[in-house]
Amino acid sequence: MDVVLDFKNYLLIEKNYAENTITSYMKDIKDFEDFIKREELADGLLDVTRERLGRHYLAFLDGQNYMKKSIARKISSLRTFYEFLIKNKHIDINIFTTLETPKVPRKLPKIINDEEIEMLFKSIDRFKPLGFRNYLLLDLLFSCGLRASEITEMSIKDIQLDREQILIHGKGSKDRYVPLHEHIIKDIKHYLTYIRPILLSKGPDSSIVEVFLNYKGTPLTARGLQLILKQIIVKSGETFKIHPHMLRHAFATTLLNHGADLRVVQELLGHEHLKSTQIYTHVSKETLKEKYKLTHPRMIKK
Repeated sequence: MDVVLDFKNYLLIEKNYAENTITSYMKDIKDFEDFIKREELADGLLDVTRERLGRHYLAFLDGQNYMKKSIARKISSLRTFYEFLIKNKHIDINIFTTLETPKVPRKLPKIINDEEIEMLFKSIDRFKPLGFRNYLLLDLLFSCGLRASEITEMSIKDIQLDREQILIHGKGSKDRYVPLHEHIIKDIKHYLTYIRPILLSKGPDSSIVEVFLNYKGTPLTARGLQLILKQIIVKSGETFKIHPHMLRHAFATTLLNHGADLRVVQELLGHEHLKSTQIYTHVSKETLKEKYKLTHPRMIKK
């Protein structure tokens, strides 16, 4: 009975986690297994029943100068793993349920402001096939708050232009519908009718179902999307770094700054828990503070 392999399959199939996420879980479990065997605290992963063993491991990690964030992630991985073992009746106790981990201050996500976003759009040549594709990619990231994986895995059948929406297959097999604005609908129609066939003709397979293709006529990857954004930055003359998630952040804060309800933003982002969305309320407040300082006459330095 290989409970670790069962857990890996659970993360892959049921939770639909990304490969890198699963690799991190597996490493965290292996590190813990090595620790308990090396220190002779338990014979194996199924023999971990004493709560003080968890405290020993926490002290060990702290002594190895791991960052608080890394320690918290490792304990979270083990908590999830042992919860899985309980659920499948392999063990009766999860020693990590009540184990307190170091408090990690939440970093506010870096946000691109409206002027920077506008500069990116203006720098793209929409009259070239790849330029038009890049413009549409940027608009979907900013206007719909999509993750990189969601945009690269999007298939033609997911686009429902008659309903002005796209079916998005999110993390953990969570599907959601994202509405489309009038301009993006028009651009999607143009891309599917004129641009995508040009790109598809450059590849070896005409039956590809993914919406977005690279210059070789094969499906665009998350890495390819990152490179496209980097190229857009260079052409725009801006100097900041950008990644797809920053546009997702910008999407969320833009909605909140214009009065959108937090739960609506949660649904649009595909967050399972509201607390994942709440960080954007902090960003929104910081934005309001900055605007207040810059615009209120009593705050402006003479």
